[in-house]
Amino acid sequence: MATLTSQAPVLSVAGLRKSYAGREVVAGVSFNLARGECYGLLGPNGAGKTTALRCCLGLTTPGAGDITLVGEPVPQRAREARMKVGVVPQFDNLDPDFTVAENLRVFGRYFGLADAETRRRIPQLLDFAGLAGKEQARLQTLSGGMKRRLTLARALVNDPELLLLDEPTTGLDPQARHLIWERLKHLLQQGKTILLTTHFMDEAERLCHRLAILDEGHIVAQGAPRELIASQIEPQVVEVYGEDAPAWAASAAQPYAKRIEVSGETVFCYVDDGQVIPLLAQLANLPQLRTLHRPANLEDVFLKLTGRELRD
Repeated sequence: MATLTSQAPVLSVAGLRKSYAGREVVAGVSFNLARGECYGLLGPNGAGKTTALRCCLGLTTPGAGDITLVGEPVPQRAREARMKVGVVPQFDNLDPDFTVAENLRVFGRYFGLADAETRRRIPQLLDFAGLAGKEQARLQTLSGGMKRRLTLARALVNDPELLLLDEPTTGLDPQARHLIWERLKHLLQQGKTILLTTHFMDEAERLCHRLAILDEGHIVAQGAPRELIASQIEPQVVEVYGEDAPAWAASAAQPYAKRIEVSGETVFCYVDDGQVIPLLAQLANLPQLRTLHRPANLEDVFLKLTGRELRD
């Protein structure tokens, strides 16, 4: 991870609000990004993440609040600010009629880069993305992981001060996800600043220095991943599976678990360190139930704060 500096924030958001049809979808959100850090915005569908990001980029006009993006006030000078930002959208929007190199050259023109300058950068960008030798490849010949890495390379064509990643590894296999994670860690080591939205909690734990969890337009928790886990959740989790698990939880789990959640035939027991061994000993005498013991993680925090109900 990069060492954080005391310079002015790359992105500062204070009291951001936005309403649609009388419903406030972003309700007084405030956060900032220090130069050289990865900051995560997490939340279920409909939490307000996308609206907040669009406001930060000047693509949506906020109802209230102050935004400063790479030193520029937004929305007043949003266009000038976006010239210093790279964006990896949730869904790839590469041009299928162009080769790999042509996609990068055309995108460079949007930032006022001469073709000669973009051509000079292309080998380094493709090498970084694991696409060396693919300059003349057509997009139809690339795998999903290759296209995602090309989108990341394209976002770096203007050497941005801030990289905004909207669910960058959705739909990728584990190998492609790990490769992108390594590339992003390398960018952080170089001093780049990243704003990340993701539904993968392990991705947020691996990459983010700090993060905010949004729900119904509000920030419900903010801090470093390990700090949030330590402050918001019990340290140990015992998952119990089986059709008899809910009945067992109702009759026998309470003396051991500080908190219990039941989801279908799965029982989540949130336990202090000293109660884990007695709980596992009891479960060892119930062969009809399967168990998994693990330390608490960021997903546990996320589900505690936002609930397990399905969001559309």
